[in-house]
Amino acid sequence: MESVFQYFGVSGSLVVSAVIAVAVFTTLVTITLPLLAGNQLKSRMKAVALEREQVRARERARMAIEKEQGRGGGLRQQDSKGIVALVVNSLNLRKALVDDKTVANLRVAGYRGQRPLTLFLFARAIMPLVMLTLALFYVFGLGLFAAQPTMFRVLGCIGFAYLGFYAPIVFISNQASKRRLSITRAWPDALDLLLICVESGNSIEAAFRRVAEEIGIQSVALAEELVLVCAELSYLPDRKVAYDNLAARTGLDGVRAVTTALVQAERYGTPLGTALRTLSQENRDTRMNLAEKKAAALPPKLTVPMIVFFLPVLFAVIIGPAIIQVMETQ
Repeated sequence: MESVFQYFGVSGSLVVSAVIAVAVFTTLVTITLPLLAGNQLKSRMKAVALEREQVRARERARMAIEKEQGRGGGLRQQDSKGIVALVVNSLNLRKALVDDKTVANLRVAGYRGQRPLTLFLFARAIMPLVMLTLALFYVFGLGLFAAQPTMFRVLGCIGFAYLGFYAPIVFISNQASKRRLSITRAWPDALDLLLICVESGNSIEAAFRRVAEEIGIQSVALAEELVLVCAELSYLPDRKVAYDNLAARTGLDGVRAVTTALVQAERYGTPLGTALRTLSQENRDTRMNLAEKKAAALPPKLTVPMIVFFLPVLFAVIIGPAIIQVMETQ
């Protein structure tokens, strides 16, 4: 093996040192990443507690407005503070960039309230300038693509600025996809726990609260949504609005079906246990179908990695001794 390294002009000790360095770095990353992650469930529950207080304050403000039409709540006044909110309000970005789909995507991604919307609009306004500045610095300052025509380099910089404008949308879409996947995987188990709690005699609020405590280990996003729906059930005058908000925040058909069953059970007095049992089995079958779909798509995905990574190593192991013998005979 040492002769093979010498043939390619590489020292064997250098290769061994590189392998040891990569192994040590991988070990350090594996050990430190869980320590740096922190308690995500605890932080998200704190955010839900703050949002519960906001729901309480909003309902109190609404009742105060109904009593005294001249007074208004203080939630929107708080949003106008800060440099970020000042930039957004000065450029009138809410009117230009915000629609119902944007707010819905932010809610599905787990960002609710006026503050995340303001930060999102500020990012869409500032990211094109940042990307354009970096592109101009690299292209004209450092001379990147110096052999290309000037018009091509200018169009490249504009293209980078265009990517910066849509980068926050891509980030929100990725966060929403991860959140949906987390809720989808844990939702059948949450329905089983909810069924047990309801059949044991607990109210729906107590059942949601208990399930949120148990399901937080498996899915922080689902625990957060269940705690939030408990708060809305406690403070909102119409319980149907709380269930509709849960379906809108998750964006999943399985959750919407369960909320519809809950609304019908409260309105018409239908048995909730049978509906929850049926819906739990349907969601479990859906999760199994997704797992089978991924398993069926695995062999085609492994073809390219096997050709690129496995076959060269296999050829080196098989043909390597023969090459060494030919080199020694010469």
